[in-house]
Amino acid sequence: MARILVVISGGIAAYKVLEVIRRLRERGHETPAILTEAATRFVTPLSVGALSNAPVLTDLFDLDREREIGHIRLARDADLVLLAPASADILAKMASGFAGDLATASLLATNAPILAAPAMNPAMWAHPATARNVATLAADGVHFIGPDAGEMAERGEAGTGRLAAPMAIVDAVSALLTPDRPLEGRHILVTSGPTHEAIDPVRYIANRSSGRQGHAIAQAAARAGAAVTLISGPVTLPDPPGVTVHKVESAREMLAAAEAALPADCAIMAAAVADWHVEAAPQKLKKDAAPPTLTLSQNPDILATVSASPSRPGLVIGFAAETESVIENAVAKRLRKGCDWIVANDVSAGVFGAAENTVHLITAEGVEDWPRLQKADVATRLVARIAATLGPDQPT
Repeated sequence: MARILVVISGGIAAYKVLEVIRRLRERGHETPAILTEAATRFVTPLSVGALSNAPVLTDLFDLDREREIGHIRLARDADLVLLAPASADILAKMASGFAGDLATASLLATNAPILAAPAMNPAMWAHPATARNVATLAADGVHFIGPDAGEMAERGEAGTGRLAAPMAIVDAVSALLTPDRPLEGRHILVTSGPTHEAIDPVRYIANRSSGRQGHAIAQAAARAGAAVTLISGPVTLPDPPGVTVHKVESAREMLAAAEAALPADCAIMAAAVADWHVEAAPQKLKKDAAPPTLTLSQNPDILATVSASPSRPGLVIGFAAETESVIENAVAKRLRKGCDWIVANDVSAGVFGAAENTVHLITAEGVEDWPRLQKADVATRLVARIAATLGPDQPT
């Protein structure tokens, strides 16, 4: 696999890079690391080295390394350089071509792609000087992921400046390392997350779906070169980069958005859609009154509707979350819904919201039992199967 030089600069988000290193190592990559002096105030060379199982360096003037011009070799031996977190300070130094320490010297000397993951206070990120530096570096060919919006480490601070999620960084690394884009020219439709069916202005019917698997699939498809439309129910996940996202609440809204997104080459219906809805009360139902009687009505069947659409995609994939007779129920569901594949899993063991999943791929040819994988890896494997089945895009 690849050799990824991880450059860690100073910032409270440095601890999150330990998870990035662990995930990169799981994918077979080598991860030698450089820490700036400021970074050592937040993480230690020992902790980084324990996870990377590779050299962790801090000093430009390390005599043993520099006998062989170590900073040049570090930079030149890398297939990719990951700068995370990328502080405002190190971005400014990079934009000006500084090389006064091991980190900046290596960044200046490398011929490999550089992926920077900024993290800083929102005011620093919004400052015109930072914007100029980022624009300069982007023009020089540096790639960026994030920052994300949200609460900051400083009490009461919020805005854009959070380090991108570790798995989003790992996916961005994979995208830069994988020039092959087998879904280039293809349009992929993905639904993800739960739906919320209102009971009154403050209550709703829903399920436990986190959206992690559907969002991972959307990201993997985008990484493979597809134009991706993601229709997401209410989730707390960040939008996958490079994906067109439509946010909905109810099953009826999700169906309308899915039909509006057609035509597509492939539809992946990963959302856990509520089966029923009620006619929502216009005002909050008071609990001091008699318990209300809720009359449930069937929600539209999005998977069956897309499968039977005049604009039906060439490949339609559904999901089956089962608690018993997983394979049998999924096989029956594929036939009943009219879709091509079903991705089935057993949700009786706390899969919702977890980082891992064990799935079975149900096709007309039979059943494939996949091993337990990270949801990101399930997504990558599924997208590879989709690309192999659709084949290269045929220009018209």
